[in-house]
Amino acid sequence: MGFWKRLKSVVARGVSRQDATRLVIDARAEALALEAVQAKLNYTFTDPYLLRQALVHRSQTHILGGGRLESNERLEFLGDSVLGLVVNAYLYRHYPLLEEGDLTKMKSKLVCGESLSRVASRLKLGEHIQMSRGEAATGGRKRASILADAVEAIIGAVYLDGGLKATAEVIDLWLLEDADAFLTERTLVNDKSRLQEMIQARHKSPPAYRLVDASGPDHARTFMVEVLFGAIVLGRGAGPSKKRAEQAAATAAMRRLGTQPGLLDNPD
Repeated sequence: MGFWKRLKSVVARGVSRQDATRLVIDARAEALALEAVQAKLNYTFTDPYLLRQALVHRSQTHILGGGRLESNERLEFLGDSVLGLVVNAYLYRHYPLLEEGDLTKMKSKLVCGESLSRVASRLKLGEHIQMSRGEAATGGRKRASILADAVEAIIGAVYLDGGLKATAEVIDLWLLEDADAFLTERTLVNDKSRLQEMIQARHKSPPAYRLVDASGPDHARTFMVEVLFGAIVLGRGAGPSKKRAEQAAATAAMRRLGTQPGLLDNPD
């Protein structure tokens, strides 16, 4: 519908011409914003209203043009659970040797508010979130909690619109494509460093890492690595890259040394 037809339609509902003009302009700006967000998501909504709702902060839930805006809080509630399921499945598949505690630690790093707000900042979602003038004036468009909530709400919206497979693809594009670097830096790298420090405090040579297997198609490889102290295999780890497999092997080694510290007495 063109601008003048939209304006005439709103005026016919008893709204003043000035207010009607503002409403039509706002509606057009909102439509362009939704198109921009969908392009960033690489996903097109069958029901754009779901995306619209996902971008409404609770400070903006008021009567607008004859309809009440519903905040994104319910979608956020749903998206939180869907995100957890998708990330859990990813970690379960890609880290077959890690125990539940390690998987939980990795998941918490991926789905925490800091991680989600970083995704939102990269996609510049803040500029598309509808919020009150007061909220925006106090830095709401850059507030980490608001950005993280919007990401979860969008995940919930995609799930309702396109199902679990489409949602997993969006999450993979947003979050999991950077998981290797993020998890290596923040989670497992400490075990690799601690293992090296522990061994070199008693012996001059650092631990050695050996690739023992690589399987799967090129786009979904799984690597298996052993970490050795002399001739002793301290631990094994698997991951979607050699670096991640080494980190997982170091984690397994640290766990084993916690119950068998005598393994470091003699490397032969």
